Amino acid sequence: MSLALSNALSCLPASLKEELMSEFSHLQASYYGRKWSPAELSGGRFCEIVYSIIHGHASSSYPSRASKPHNFLAACQALEKETSLPRSFRILIPRLLPALYEIRNNRGVGHVGGDVDPNFMDSSLVLSTTSWVVSELVRVLHGIPLDEAQEIVSQLSSHKSPAVWVSSETRRVLSSSLKLNEQVLLLIGSNEEPTQFEELVTWVESSKGYVKRIVNGMHSSRLIEFSSTGFIQILPPGIKRLEEILEKAEKI
Repeated sequence: MSLALSNALSCLPASLKEELMSEFSHLQASYYGRKWSPAELSGGRFCEIVYSIIHGHASSSYPSRASKPHNFLAACQALEKETSLPRSFRILIPRLLPALYEIRNNRGVGHVGGDVDPNFMDSSLVLSTTSWVVSELVRVLHGIPLDEAQEIVSQLSSHKSPAVWVSSETRRVLSSSLKLNEQVLLLIGSNEEPTQFEELVTWVESSKGYVKRIVNGMHSSRLIEFSSTGFIQILPPGIKRLEEILEKAEKI
């Protein structure tokens, strides 16, 4: 946990603060590792922790550890009656948490069936919502503007696969045992933004011509979209292949 973020949540008991940040960090790592179901499961636990924090804020007595209310929806609705709470703690977050909890309990993460697997889009919703919630917790509890709170929370965001090391200037696949085409797809898939071909060549430290043959092959196989402007984005078939590569990287 960054020092700035730790200070921003210094009013919380150390164990409760650690629960929040650990769950939030795990959720992000699962998401950027393309492990959609674990990301959603973390979202459910995350809800229970945030509820415990807001309930503790209302009573001016934070619990040392989070606990699960017997009826989660009713407990969140009861927070709306706590008029001493700031509006985001009383209305916005208590209405967001049950929606996140619903994804945890009654979508693809917990049940088999349906024509379209909702895990990816559900996990994307979970990630963006939980990021906002943590930013709002920081903003209210630390008394700072939302943009400053978001900057602090952004320090937590890995925005990468656990198999990829990222700095401000480059990316590196940590497993040297992966084939070059696997490394290429892993680097593309770990980037939230479209990957520029010239950057990719630098990241893999191979010849431009060889990397281009790999990228063109992936484009033909519809694993990626390689635009005429030199930008690359991963496609759904590529995501499926990426999950297999990540599993392989974890075993090496």
